Amino acid sequence: MSREGKRVAVVTGANRGLGYAIVRRLAEQGLHVVLTARSEQAAERAAAKLRDKGLSISSHQLDVTDPASVVRVMADTGTTYGRLDVLVNNAAVAIDRGQQASAVDMEKVRATIDANLMGAWRCCTAAVPEMRKLDYGRIVNVTTHMSTFGQMGSGSVAYRVSKTGLNALTCILATELREANILVNAASPGKIDTRMAYGKAEQSPDEAADTFAWLATLPDDGPTGQLFHRREPLHW
Repeated sequence: MSREGKRVAVVTGANRGLGYAIVRRLAEQGLHVVLTARSEQAAERAAAKLRDKGLSISSHQLDVTDPASVVRVMADTGTTYGRLDVLVNNAAVAIDRGQQASAVDMEKVRATIDANLMGAWRCCTAAVPEMRKLDYGRIVNVTTHMSTFGQMGSGSVAYRVSKTGLNALTCILATELREANILVNAASPGKIDTRMAYGKAEQSPDEAADTFAWLATLPDDGPTGQLFHRREPLHW
């Protein structure tokens, strides 16, 4: 465990909404959690609220589109706590609602893929070496029903494509890392009550956080390379 006797998790984009709820749920389960946000001040404000509740939380600035920022947070976590056990890739943008693939703003496509797919990918490549040191890791990627082929449709094309790419990355990494005891899964929260909600919410961030915390703390014989919603498997 960490120097405080706890497993250590990094959650990206965690100063509000689903990310914040995941941080709280993991800390309540006994992990030390590094809460990250693009702004150092935003991350520390959110972390301080949870520390006031007696939870083991620290904060760190992280911009997933900045490779140096990604390397820094993972290396700092490993150095400070002696380990990095869990990565939850929650940070994402949704800036192209309603756009069609046949008439799209390519700058929005680039920015969306850079944050939602490349950002998560950067975090994985920086976190995995820390996880390998102790032959243990859990990576959980936050995706969406909108990225599954069964529910693929028009609109929000950059968001859909970026998350479909993240789904593929989940399967590839799961295959690569299975023998290293690093389990990699994805989960969709469905429609939740956050600023990124598409339509009427089905559940609160706190309710949705349950599945992500479950995947972040799976036993060694737990599933890998799978997609879940409310702890139930979904088809890619």
